[in-house]
Amino acid sequence: MGNREELLSGAKQCLREKGYDRTSVRDIATAAGVSMAAIGYHYGSREALLSQALFELLDEWGDGLGRALAPAAGGGDEAERAAGFARMWENLVAEFQARPDLWLASVELFLQAQRQPALKERLADGVAEGRRGMAAMLRSVPEGEASQAEERTLGTLQMALMTGVMIQSLSDPDHAPTAAEVLTGLRGLAQLAGPPPE
Repeated sequence: MGNREELLSGAKQCLREKGYDRTSVRDIATAAGVSMAAIGYHYGSREALLSQALFELLDEWGDGLGRALAPAAGGGDEAERAAGFARMWENLVAEFQARPDLWLASVELFLQAQRQPALKERLADGVAEGRRGMAAMLRSVPEGEASQAEERTLGTLQMALMTGVMIQSLSDPDHAPTAAEVLTGLRGLAQLAGPPPE
């Protein structure tokens, strides 16, 4: 690898071990085995490098998560769809517990985006893509075939649930919600919501 790639790899390592705010230029350079000046030369700033590393980490996580969640709930009869959805939540909860460093990095990305307009715009694009992907996964259709309404409803709700359960898992791993508890809660919410209005 060249210096640029080494820096990106070192930044990812630091994000996992120390987090965004606690990672210094020196930390990245040491992890990468290159000079501190190389960061400015290749990326312009520590923030630009860390942001790039965060997005790449989340892309890697997203690829793995997609494999962990498939197949989702869309195919087969009602029982098969329910079983698929339950498996998806079991895999999600296992991911929260197995890779807390990456989930924490995603939280840090949201916080950093509030102070960096360019990062916020890029993050908004990623959230929209996530909604599309979740809606398609839940419907078991190619991503381009999920409707905009499904993205804005099914995709939005699934992402909100995932994020909330993830935050609870990071906050209190010993008492994190189980997949069974999430599913029971969802059934309760569906009863409260009732049938759609006429």
